Amino acid sequence: MGYSGGTTENPTYDNLGDHTESIQIDYDPTVITYEQLLDIFWASHHPGVRAGSRQYLIAVFYHHEEQKRLAGESRDRVAEQLQGQICTEILPAKEFYLAEDYHQKYYLRLVPDLIKEFTLIYPNLRDLVDSTAAARANGYAAGYRNPAALQAELASLGLSPAGQKQLQSLVTAFLLESPSRSCPISKVDREVGRENRK
Repeated sequence: MGYSGGTTENPTYDNLGDHTESIQIDYDPTVITYEQLLDIFWASHHPGVRAGSRQYLIAVFYHHEEQKRLAGESRDRVAEQLQGQICTEILPAKEFYLAEDYHQKYYLRLVPDLIKEFTLIYPNLRDLVDSTAAARANGYAAGYRNPAALQAELASLGLSPAGQKQLQSLVTAFLLESPSRSCPISKVDREVGRENRK
């Protein structure tokens, strides 16, 4: 989580300036393609809804002309499917500023025992932010769950037996509360295959 797209130097949550809350994704194109990431992006929001402010602007920030072209093509496909106006913007990437620590792995932070375990594993904030295991657990803690996927990767997340049990309990509780809710990444997970993930 961080801030991007603006000109204000060193923005903070309380002094955001003209930046937008955003995420920066580092990815391995041999594991997942930019096009697949765009598919996840479009499936993760309502592209016909205009943002209420610059802070919550919905946008793809591209780093070079090929990304701009692919983002534009994906936007056009979505517009055709929805047969409506797309409010999501495609803008050039500017400097990305990491948000304050209390914004990182937000859903894990709502489960004190789990965030404590991950901060012991990753005492450096940047390592916690960059951790695939913490990102996966954060998704499960947010309620995006796939019990079979969790079971398959639970031992690789680095959690203690108590932490594993707590994460499993969260996923089970979410499943009982809302059986139809699922993560937009699930489709890509199936396509890419867990064996190719870190």
